[in-house]
Amino acid sequence: MENSFHHFCDLFAQLGLPSDEAGIRGFISSHRPLPADMRLADAPFWSPAQAALLREQVRQDADWAEVIDQLNAALH
Repeated sequence: MENSFHHFCDLFAQLGLPSDEAGIRGFISSHRPLPADMRLADAPFWSPAQAALLREQVRQDADWAEVIDQLNAALH
């Protein structure tokens, strides 16, 4: 199986969010910090579909999991 490498901009595009540098920085700065005990997918700003995507990709340790972990760190 071939693993893919995804960038932040790819994840933001996958989530239907602005994926340019300014959009990503704006999103992170307006949504951080998350409470230490809050899981990324449980944050209140996700749509149900976005939260499901985040949960499923991490649960499966899929190709997206690494960049999702990076987003989690950036928001915490």
